[in-house]
Amino acid sequence: MDRHKGKLIFVPQTYTLKQRIALSIVPRIASLVIRCLGITLRYKDICDPGATPGYYVQPPAVYAFWHRCLLACAWRFRNGGVTILISRSFDGELIARTVERLGFIAIRGSSSRDGAVGLRNLQRAYLGGHYCAITADGPRGPAQVAKPGVVQLAKLVGSPVSAFYVHPERAWHLRSWDRFLIPKPFSRVTVAWTAQVPAEQAAVQAALDHAVELAESHKA
Repeated sequence: MDRHKGKLIFVPQTYTLKQRIALSIVPRIASLVIRCLGITLRYKDICDPGATPGYYVQPPAVYAFWHRCLLACAWRFRNGGVTILISRSFDGELIARTVERLGFIAIRGSSSRDGAVGLRNLQRAYLGGHYCAITADGPRGPAQVAKPGVVQLAKLVGSPVSAFYVHPERAWHLRSWDRFLIPKPFSRVTVAWTAQVPAEQAAVQAALDHAVELAESHKA
C-alpha cells in the first residue's frame, strides 16, 4: 500500500490461473468490440438550463451516473482522462482493464468493498485535476438508487455534483440487476446533462432521476 501524499493507494489482488487467462484476453476483445460498436453510434447532448456537457467543463469535477449505461459511456468519454470508481471484484477487474484501454483511469473500490480506499484515491485524482465519475448505484444496486459515495466524495473535495444519463434509442437489455444496456449498432444515443446540485443525497438522487427522464423524453 502506497501511503505517500498525493499518490494513489493500491491493494494487490490475487487470481486463479483461469482468471489470469481471462484477464489477459477478455479486456482486449471487449475494448475492440466497444470500438467497433462505438463508431456506428450517433450521440447527441441535451442539457437542462444552466447545464454544460461535461467535456466542455474544465476539470476537476464530480459526476454521477447509473451503472446500466456504462457501455454507452465508454465510447462517448474515451480518451478523456476520466477517473471512474470500479469494484475490486474479479468482474470489476475485467471492466477496469477494458476501460483503461479506452483511455479511462480506473480507481479501485466501492461502497461495499474497500470503499475508504476508493474514496481516498478519488480525492487524490480530483486534487490532481481529473474528472471523477461514479456509478451511483454500483456495483450491485439496488438499481437507480444512489449510494452515499458520490456525496461523500463531493463533500470531501468541496465540489457540487453533476448528473448525466446515456440513453440508446435502440438497445439490448440484459437480465442483470441493473438491466444493463447494450446499444444496438447504428443507434442514436442521447446524453442528458443536469445542472450542478449541492452535495446532498436527496439532491443527487433527484438529479439522476431527472437525467433519465430528460434523456428518455427526447429522441437523439
